[in-house]
Amino acid sequence: MYAVFRSGGKQYRASTGDVLRLEKIEAEEGATVEFDQVLLVGEGRDVKIGSPLLDGGRVSAKVLRQGKTRKVSVVKFRRRQNYLRQGSHRQFFTEVEITSIAGEGGAASATNAPAKKTAAKKAPAKKAAAKKSTTKKAPAKKTAAKKTAAKKTAAKKTAAKKTAAKKVAAKKADDKDE
Repeated sequence: MYAVFRSGGKQYRASTGDVLRLEKIEAEEGATVEFDQVLLVGEGRDVKIGSPLLDGGRVSAKVLRQGKTRKVSVVKFRRRQNYLRQGSHRQFFTEVEITSIAGEGGAASATNAPAKKTAAKKAPAKKAAAKKSTTKKAPAKKTAAKKTAAKKTAAKKTAAKKTAAKKVAAKKADDKDE
């Protein structure tokens, strides 16, 4: 069983046993937290969707740890304006483990779920086929580009030889006239 719930302005898809990093929640490590803003609960073809929230839907989680993400540098810069501001930021997070999911009520929408799943399965197959076809075409284009480049350089060399030969012939003709 899985659920989609809202916390900290973001939506998360979770099932029992998943470990998630959420926006900071004021709770001690080891405490139990409940999320009541559940948008969807599903298992197989039995999917319950709320509008916008699912009545009686609850996701329970255990707080594993509180922490900070890695440091991100922030640079504000305007060229030619003598303006440079440098700083850094570390975002707080709460790591939780989902312990249970409960979904009561809401309208079951099993007819929409399979259609989305089949469409999702077919789309990656098409993308993979498209990727394969582009990879096969790409080397052919490269070889064609190499051949045309080789022809152009050969044409330039022959043109250069002809002009050099004409100049030498012209000099010899000038020398004979004098």
